Amino acid sequence: MPPALYRVESAAKLLEEAAALIKEDAYSVPARKKLIEGSRGILQGTSSLLLCFDEAEVRKIVQQCKKVIDYLSVAEVIESMEDLVQFVKDLSPCLTKVSREVDCRQKELTHQVHREILLRCLEQVKTLAPILICSMKIFIQIASHAGKGIEEASENRNYLAGRMSDEIQEIIRVLQLTTYDEEEWDADDLTVVKKAAGVIDSKLQAALDWLEDSNALRGGVGEKSLRNILEMSNRVAERALPEDAEMISKHVSEISSLTDALGELRADGKGNTPQAEGLARSLKGKLVELSKLVNSSVQRAERSGVSQPAHTVQGRLEQARKWLTNPTMDNAGLGQQAIGLIVAEGKRVAEGLAGENRTEIISLCNQVDSLSRQLGDLCRSGQGHQPQAQAVARLLSQKLDELKQKIQGALVGRVVEDLVDIVTPLKQFTEAVTAPEGTPNREKTFNEKAQALVDLSSQAAQTARLVAAGGSNGNKKLAESLIGVAAQVESLTPQLVSAGRIRMTYPEQKAADEHFENLRRQYAECLHRLRGLCDEATDVAAFMKQSEEAIKAQSNMCEDSINGKQALKLVEGTSTMARLANRVLMVAKQETENSEDPQYIQKLRGAMSNLQAAVTPLVQDAKCVALDIKDQKAISKWRESSQALIESVGQVRRGVTMDDTINGFDQYGQAFQSSQHGGSNNATSRSLGSNNATCSSGADLQSMLRQIISPDKEYHTYANYQQIEDATAPPRPPLPGGEIPPPRPPPPETDDEDETFRQAPKSNQPIMVAAHGLHEEVKQWSSKDNDLVKAAKRMASLMARLSQLVRGEGGNKRDLIACAKEIAEASEEVTRLAKDLARQCTDKRMRTNLLQVCERIPTIGTQLKILSTVKATMLGAQGTEEDQEATDMLVGNAQNLMQSVKETVRAAEAASIKIRTESGIRLRWIRRQPWYQY
Repeated sequence: MPPALYRVESAAKLLEEAAALIKEDAYSVPARKKLIEGSRGILQGTSSLLLCFDEAEVRKIVQQCKKVIDYLSVAEVIESMEDLVQFVKDLSPCLTKVSREVDCRQKELTHQVHREILLRCLEQVKTLAPILICSMKIFIQIASHAGKGIEEASENRNYLAGRMSDEIQEIIRVLQLTTYDEEEWDADDLTVVKKAAGVIDSKLQAALDWLEDSNALRGGVGEKSLRNILEMSNRVAERALPEDAEMISKHVSEISSLTDALGELRADGKGNTPQAEGLARSLKGKLVELSKLVNSSVQRAERSGVSQPAHTVQGRLEQARKWLTNPTMDNAGLGQQAIGLIVAEGKRVAEGLAGENRTEIISLCNQVDSLSRQLGDLCRSGQGHQPQAQAVARLLSQKLDELKQKIQGALVGRVVEDLVDIVTPLKQFTEAVTAPEGTPNREKTFNEKAQALVDLSSQAAQTARLVAAGGSNGNKKLAESLIGVAAQVESLTPQLVSAGRIRMTYPEQKAADEHFENLRRQYAECLHRLRGLCDEATDVAAFMKQSEEAIKAQSNMCEDSINGKQALKLVEGTSTMARLANRVLMVAKQETENSEDPQYIQKLRGAMSNLQAAVTPLVQDAKCVALDIKDQKAISKWRESSQALIESVGQVRRGVTMDDTINGFDQYGQAFQSSQHGGSNNATSRSLGSNNATCSSGADLQSMLRQIISPDKEYHTYANYQQIEDATAPPRPPLPGGEIPPPRPPPPETDDEDETFRQAPKSNQPIMVAAHGLHEEVKQWSSKDNDLVKAAKRMASLMARLSQLVRGEGGNKRDLIACAKEIAEASEEVTRLAKDLARQCTDKRMRTNLLQVCERIPTIGTQLKILSTVKATMLGAQGTEEDQEATDMLVGNAQNLMQSVKETVRAAEAASIKIRTESGIRLRWIRRQPWYQY
């Protein structure tokens, strides 16, 4: 029985004894002590009992998952149809049970991210299972006839079995998680070593069994498990602390050498000799020792708390700014490391560019690198607080912003160009695979198309990784999805090529055809998902603009082809224009499906209809020109079609960006200015619910402008409009008279800085660290006319107060419980405001994201209230095991709550730009001026 049950029983007995004593003497001191101790035990024990029960349920699911992994490990040794049938009979019920239990479990989780991971992994397992069975079937058929392609079939089977095992391992990992940290990435060193340690634990028994069996053959499941353990151990060593890394690497090297020697002895039939048995015993001991070393190194790495640079340009920029804010206090060089990684990312992006864009990014990278080194040298010489260092920091911050903008602009171009056509290479490869026997150059065509497919996959995966790092704006979920799908595309490509070769070798076998079709379908889905994620990460307006510029560039190239009498290049250029136009239509269609604004949808659909109607005539006219490159009539018609296409793309771009400018002026007669002109403003303000506001003389001014402005002029400067405005402006009021100066105007309203957060919290104050993190997130926004920011700031202050109470820095039990109650009430207020905002948001993705991140806040707030009550009962018993357990649970809950509020504020700010104008909601997001803009 769990100890928590005994704790509840003993607490109940104390309450009974207390009741009996109070019945005899209402003021009994022993009765009061027993009552307090019993109440504490009931609360603590009940909470522990519930947690224990939940852990037991998770262990049951994990046990079933491990059974599936065990079944998958024997997939490599099945070589007959009878064994395959038995394999399916054994695997199916276990897989069904796992699927059902994991699906039920994910519905109970409070973290949306964990739910999504479980659902994604479960879906992958369901998809891969029939493909694995099919690959095993084709392997058995080829092996039974000793036919050609046995290596490809074996590779396909092993890959699919490994993929399924990896997905099940990820399910096990997520099931065992109890918290979610937005700052914790899959690529973090600690996360990587934890995953590697999990794989080692799952493979250890199979490896030990192989060592125990002296007759086991070389290359079997057991040896592969052992080799996989060594590979994972090396992965841990690369990211472990130096002293642990050295020990792990030494053990891996020794085990690898001994394994090679044992494998050679067993291959020669000497597995039963004393030498081989001695090697096996030695290996078993070293393998167990290696496992212990890995687990201890993971624990030490977790306790060390060493920070590492972020994984996106946005995250690294934030780390760099923390350093630039106070150059004298750099966290072990983290800020300078982050800047170095931004520079490296910029150079990687520049590699795929040419001309002026490449030169600009390389130049900016060199400037940033030089300034970073200069500032680092000043800090190391103790001059970080000097004016020179401050000036360098300001300039460096400015250059970093410029570099970030250049990187993001270049990545939009990569998305436009690299992913314009992901269908043709796969289609041509499929045609090469299914070409009948006897087709001329069949093998050569297959190799060419396979290489084209590999090139497409490599290019698409590289673009996805660049977008994940530089174009996802620090969105963890999106960045990790991009990295994951890029890896899938790369790993699937050689498997698809192998399946295609098997299909080409055995065209009459239904299993070969089915296997190829399964992999082809999965590859196509991955590739389309990759492009969809890249589109999601890319700013739509920038995408439309670059697409329009790319079409114009192709049109100019087509003009050169016409002048050079190159019909083939004309057709190729026109085809590219058509594909780019179709990409514009695709992205615009996604925008209409995502929006609930009827005016926006109607306008965009009209523009899309015009663009769709312009594509076919362009292609047909290009064909006519290609037939007779000297036909001036056909050339003129093609030029008209090309211009019509370009104008239609521009119309779609204006529809997406809601650009209603009329010859440089907007619909209310206000002069249009680029965002660059607003760079010197002290604050960037976005007001919601005021879209319908008009100036008093807007209609008259617009009418007058139409009469004044010449229709043949396309652009008008702001100065021209200013002259018109000055001519119609009312007279200036007279200067104040008298000798007494007018009274000083009141100071602008600003947010008072909370004294609690003036100093950074220490590492041994986890609740204060969480509160400080939320405060740092929301302090960039003014709380004036923004109740959500105001409520979030209040929550940060309350959580800081809770931290002080928990640590015994003033207050009593009643104050602790009251503070937790206030936090729970503030949580409900944040949720209410977020839901009100979400209901009026016309963007479906933004609305869904906002609802998902805010829906768990009330649950966590209620849990905090309960856990705080439990902790309050422990204030008189600090240092006990129960007190530490209560503190740990409270800390985890507080961190989850602060993180959820932080995500809600971010999602609300993003959703605020898509609010129905008639909703009546008014939230002003005014960014307070950072120090480096002074």
